[in-house]
Amino acid sequence: MNNLKILETIQLPTRHGPFVMSIISVDDGLEHVVLEHIADVEQSKPPLVRIHSECMTGDIFGSHRCDCGEQLEKSLDIIGASDHGFVFYLRQEGRGIGLLNKMKSYNLQEQGYDTIEANHMLGFDTDLRDYKMVADYLKTRGIDHVTLITNNPEKCVALSSDDIKVDRQPMPTTTHHENKKYKDTKVKKMGHFGH
Repeated sequence: MNNLKILETIQLPTRHGPFVMSIISVDDGLEHVVLEHIADVEQSKPPLVRIHSECMTGDIFGSHRCDCGEQLEKSLDIIGASDHGFVFYLRQEGRGIGLLNKMKSYNLQEQGYDTIEANHMLGFDTDLRDYKMVADYLKTRGIDHVTLITNNPEKCVALSSDDIKVDRQPMPTTTHHENKKYKDTKVKKMGHFGH
């Protein structure tokens, strides 16, 4: 189980609703976050789940180069209004290449390369993220069926291949002039569902 450890848990009241926040750790040595909202523990529907990889530029600064911040905000709103759900905030900046390399990738994108081409030019695979910790955590909670809020088929495959049944809920976001190429690349080259 990837040496999954739950390090600390607190109550976290937010503008999206009340959550329980846990810090989890796996073999990568990073501190990942799980937010859980529970309004009805007896509900029969699968819990809503959002797997969100850290994006400092989008999540904190509201960058229009991507749609990450909007996805996070919408997911927190949706899950905060649900009977039961989780937001997994994974410390996998820039699809796993880190913040500095993401900035280098951005500079290449400003020269006309798309996000995948730029990552390859820096010597990285298209996507280095790992979602096994999510499946492992869900299993520790006895959860084997979820509704995943995502446009990324890889997240569905990752959970399904780890014996978690997945229903998918789309995550539409706003297209800006600055993120159109980024979003188109995800659809055309990474097989993402329409945004």
